[in-house]
This record gives sequence, C-alpha cells and structure tokens, in this order.
Amino acid sequence: MTDERDGDRHEFSAGQGVDADYEEFTLDPEEIDADPNTVDPVDSRVLTDIMDKRNVESDAIDVERLIDVGLSYMGINRFEEATETFERAASFAEEDSLEAQEAWVNKGAAHAELEEYDRAIGAYEEALRIDDDSEHAATAETNLAYALWESGRGEQALEHAERAVETDPRFAEAWYNRGFLLVERGLAEDAVTCFDNAVRLGYRSAGVLEEKARALEEAGEHEQAEEVADRAEEIRREAEEQMVEEQTGQAPGPGGQAGGRPGAGGQPGGQPGGRGGRGGGREEPERELQGEGPEGF
Repeated sequence: MTDERDGDRHEFSAGQGVDADYEEFTLDPEEIDADPNTVDPVDSRVLTDIMDKRNVESDAIDVERLIDVGLSYMGINRFEEATETFERAASFAEEDSLEAQEAWVNKGAAHAELEEYDRAIGAYEEALRIDDDSEHAATAETNLAYALWESGRGEQALEHAERAVETDPRFAEAWYNRGFLLVERGLAEDAVTCFDNAVRLGYRSAGVLEEKARALEEAGEHEQAEEVADRAEEIRREAEEQMVEEQTGQAPGPGGQAGGRPGAGGQPGGQPGGRGGRGGGREEPERELQGEGPEGF
C-alpha cells in the first residue's frame, strides 16, 4: 500500500546549485585562509601554526598591524605577550627595514618593563645595527642608555645618552638622561644645561626639576637649588591631587595628600627603577633614569 504522505511530499529544487568556490560557504576565515583538510578549525593552535613563518608568505602578514597588537599588549601590561608579538613582527618585516627596526625597539621596551635588561640591550643593539641615524635611532639610543645603566654599566650608558642627543637634539628625554648620567659622573654644571634643555623642549615633570635641583646643589648653587626643588615639590603635589580627584571625583581637603606618588618623570612607558636620594631635611623622591616608551605608544 502506498503511503498517503508520499503525495504530499515537497518537491525540492532540482537546480544546479552554487559553485564550489561560493564565498559564503567557504570554511576558511578570509584573513587566515587555512586549508580545512590540513587544519582543524577549532584547534586553539591553528592561529599559531598559520602565523609560523614556514607556513605563511611574508607578504601575507601586515607587519604594522602586528606591531599595533604588540602595543595593545603593552597598554594592558602584558609584556611577555608583547615581546613575542614584536619579535614576530621583526621576523616578518622586510630585512633591515624601518618596520623591523621599530619592532626591535618596541621589543626592547617590553623586555625592560619585565626588567630583562640583557634582552632589552640586545634588542636595542639590533635596532641600531639596522640604522643608527633613522627616525627610531634616538629612541633606541635613549632606551639602550637606560638598560645599560640598570645593568650597572654607567659609562657605556653615558656614551649612548650622548649619541641620543646627537642623533636628535630635540629629544627632551634624551637630554634628561644625559643630565642624569653627568650628575652621576660629578659633572653637575653640564648636567644643569641638559636639564634646562629638557625643560625647554617640553619635559617639565617633577622628576626633571628634582634632578636639576640636585645638580645645582652639587654645583654649589644652593639658593637656586632650593627654589627649583620647591617648584618640583609643588608640581608633584598638584599631580597627586589631580590623581585623587580623578579617582574619587572630588578634590582632597586642605593638606590632603594623594597616596601612591607617581614615579619621577611620569613618562608613558617609563621604566621602574630608582636610586636613593641625597641626604637632607626634605624627603627625597626615588631617582630614576628614563626609558622611553614603545614607538607609537
């Protein structure tokens, strides 16, 4: 007996359908373009495998976007991931290109944030090997000076601080670092000139003025040193009050001080560090050489 339902069955289209290359039916994400016959689409290691230089042509990678990813990692303090991303960017960039140099400078900055100064030094030296007179060279020299100083190699640090200001005389942080290292060598008067240059070029943080006050003190300019130190303390207090206001939505009361004093310099990407201050009646802030933040950050 014939099933009565057979007569009610819907007659599906007998059309020829779509081509096998129909874009909306592809299993491959457009940007990754992996072969589903060789890669499990749900495998968490797929992206890593695809990004491996052995499996991807260099012209398929947008190095600038990869650097931006590294900078984003820096912005959320995920420095280990940043070092890996910048290293990958450097490997995919055209050999000895500005992009490769930028990736190496940023890799060094990420290592410095992790206090891996030997690796930071290696990254900065590689950046300078590529080009010691490019738009990234002054930053590399400044960062290298910082990493060398943190590694206890002050004499070499001063050499690179000197090269930084020679490469870019308008680089304020480079003048600050040079002044800082000159004070360490007992060349206080030359250091004052460096700090003045840093301030003139826009680097007007409390840390710069504190170092200038220290240099003036060592140069015997006690009255001027006191004036500069007072101004530095005022700037630091204003910064603390602003920080409290931003966090609480209201200004502190009379005499109120914000907790968590910002580091000297307060520079984006500035490196931790600090050395003991000089003796005296005023409480001295921690001292630090500046490490420039990552390029483009």
